[in-house]
This record gives sequence, C-alpha cells and structure tokens, in this order.
Amino acid sequence: MIDFSKLPVAAEKNISVRVKSAAERALRQGHPWVFEDAILRQSHLGNAGDLAVVYDREKNSFLAVGLYDPLSPIRIKVLQALQPMRIDRAFFAEKLKAAQAKRGALIKEGTTGYRLVYGESDGFPALIIDRYGEALVLKLYTTAWLPHLNALIGALEDSIVFDGLVLRLSRALQSDRLNVAKLYGLADGQQLIGEGADEAVEFVENGLLFEADLIKGHKTGFFFDQRDNRRKVRELAKGRRVLDVFAYTGGFSVYALAGGARSVTALESSEPALETLKANVDKNGFDAERADAIAGDAFAGLMELIEARRKFNLVIVDPPSFANSRANMRNAVLAYRRLAEMALRLLENDGLLVMASCSSRIRADKFFQLVERTAAVSGYRLEIIEKTGHGLDHPVGFSEAAYLKALFARLRE
Repeated sequence: MIDFSKLPVAAEKNISVRVKSAAERALRQGHPWVFEDAILRQSHLGNAGDLAVVYDREKNSFLAVGLYDPLSPIRIKVLQALQPMRIDRAFFAEKLKAAQAKRGALIKEGTTGYRLVYGESDGFPALIIDRYGEALVLKLYTTAWLPHLNALIGALEDSIVFDGLVLRLSRALQSDRLNVAKLYGLADGQQLIGEGADEAVEFVENGLLFEADLIKGHKTGFFFDQRDNRRKVRELAKGRRVLDVFAYTGGFSVYALAGGARSVTALESSEPALETLKANVDKNGFDAERADAIAGDAFAGLMELIEARRKFNLVIVDPPSFANSRANMRNAVLAYRRLAEMALRLLENDGLLVMASCSSRIRADKFFQLVERTAAVSGYRLEIIEKTGHGLDHPVGFSEAAYLKALFARLRE
C-alpha cells in the first residue's frame, strides 16, 4: 500500500506563465509540451507537480494548464488546453473513461491485455497505464505526478473496474539522484491496490493466452504495441520455419505457432524471459518440441546461426530502442543495418522478413529506407508487402508520440 501523507503537495497558487509565439501556436494546435527555452517569464518558481497556467500574451487569456517539472527540459507537461478546467479527481476520471472508450474494439473482441493510457496522446503526459486482465500497471516518468497520485488513483477507482494496481517507475525515478524510494516510500514494482502481483498474471490477446511478470518484467511486463504485427505474423506463418530474434516472452513465437509454423527458433538474452516464453507456448497447447529457445546475445546468436548454415522461411527482428538519445543515433543506424544484413543471410528465397523499430528518434521513412538500402547493398531484392505503425491502443496524438514502425517484406532472387 501507499502512504499518501509522504507524498508532496502541489502549491495552492498556480504558476502564471508567458511563452514565445511559436510555443503559443503549438499549444493551440494541441502540442502537449512547453520547453524550458520557450518560457519568456513566469510568476514564481515552482516545485515538481505544481500547476502552471500558460496565458496568451496579447489577450491575457487562458491557453493551457499543465504539470510543472523543474528537472526536465519539457518544463510544462500539458493536461488541458484552450478550455480552462479544474484539475482534480473528477477531471482525471473523465480522461480515463475517454481513454477506455477508445479501446472499445479490443475490449469487445475479448482482448484483456492492452495499453489503457498512452501518455500525452490520452491526456496523461509522462505516464502510462497498461491492463493485464484484472490488474493495472501504472508507470510514472516524472516526479511531477507525485502530488496528484492520490487523485489519479481515486479517479481509476471511480472510472475503471480492476482488482490490482502495480506501480512501475522509470529509470530516472529509480535513480539515487531523485531518491523517490527514500523520500516518498515509493518503489518500482510496488503493489498499490490488491495482492498477488508477485505471481504471473494472465491475459488474453487476440484469443491467445499469455502471462506476464508485472513487477520485474521489462517495461510493464509485455509489449502490447506489437499486437497487430503479431496477428499479421500468425496469418503468414503456416508451414514456415520461423526465427524470432529478441523474442522476449514469446509474443511473436506464440502467434507463429498459432498460425501453423513448422517450427520456431526464439533467440533472447534473458533466461527468465525465455522461461516465460516456454510457459506461454505451453498455455496455448502447442508442442514444446516445435519451439527451440536459445539464450544469448542477438548479434552473436545470429552469427552462430549463419555459421551453422541455418535457414528460415520467416525471420522476425524486433529489437529494443537503440536510439534513446541523439548521441546514440549513429550506433543505432549501424545496429539496424547489421541486424538486417544478418537476417537476410538466414532467409530462404521467397522467405519473409519482419523488421521493426521502436526508436522514436528514427523516423519511419528513414527506417524503411535503411532496411531496403541494406538489402540492396548486400545483394538482396526485397518485395515490400506492408509497412505498419501504431495500433489503436497507442494513438498518435502528436508527432513525437509516433515511434513504432515495422516492415513486412519477401526475399526475391
């Protein structure tokens, strides 16, 4: 449980802010961020989570209100724009109801694992909420939410039916620099409501059964963003020998088996993740002998498969984000090129390549061009089948929210 008395309290007096013309235009167009260097003046200094109100410089009228974050270059994280509203438990509850309504199609089809709140695109900047069956996982990316955590949890209880709530914290919030655990009694993996989150939690996705570790699993325990691409893999997998690189807990592997794949080879560096993969294969009633799990580094593992002259009819490459900062861009591009080249070497002619990127700093057009150019330079010809992006539970409300892209292509002689 959480001791709300330890959490900071937002100041009663809001911070009045004036911003540059370009920032005013961006706010009117729905952009949810105000950067530090866009602020011309503000009424007073504030603490993380104080409410900052941006006013039009000419008419002195309301433009937006958001969470003030003095530790971030994104100084104001916008909650509400153009029409003033009181920021409280009822405000958050209405936003949550709207977010759930957007996911109506998933809920109707019986999928019980999905992203309920996708940050700024659902009106909750620097925050996500994922649903796993009857459990919710709330992940925070800024201390600016701490003064509003009580109201937010109350809003969840008012608007969403669930049994358990687990808190996950970003790496920054887990750092000694912010000292969230010592100052406020919060910890990554802490169960805020209910019990039993320390055990594997089950959920359904497109009729398939999965389990996830909500406390120690990567991100919040599973990657819902690839749901639509996994479904496409199921449609393409019949009779194929499949290689799933960066397999994690087997999302793509299980879908491939469900689609009638002859065999699946899953390559993943995390042995606990591979154990969950095996459990997910078993839960869906597939023969364990059709799924070969290999623990190891993806790059080294791919090279070993090449040296062993292995060949596959479908290769899936779904790596982690290589470009977390601008400084990492060059290395990310090199990594994608190397992965694409090795994946193509493992493909039979007429085989299928599925290659994805979750690096928001690399635009979709650049990524697709990178893969196609790598193939051409390496002497391969790709026939593009489809280029995909975000699913409905990851709505793109502004340009920076777009990060996921995947290429489906066929190798031709």
